[in-house]
Amino acid sequence: MEHELKIYPKYFEAVVSRKKMFEIRKNDRKFCAGDVLLLKEWDNIKYTGREVKVEVIYLLDDKFIGIQTGYVVMGIELVN
Repeated sequence: MEHELKIYPKYFEAVVSRKKMFEIRKNDRKFCAGDVLLLKEWDNIKYTGREVKVEVIYLLDDKFIGIQTGYVVMGIELVN
């Protein structure tokens, strides 16, 4: 499944440069390994026009100690 998500510029840059290879999100979409995230850069007023696709390759949910209830940590990699 593909999910379209907003992402702030500093985090967008970190994903594109491969420094940030995870996303922490509220699990209101039932994220799963294999999902594709379309991350659209958002400057808190409008979309900038930049976007990147990443694949969820690993998922930790709130059953893991330390993750807030209702949230997930997703390991991601860039999709070519």
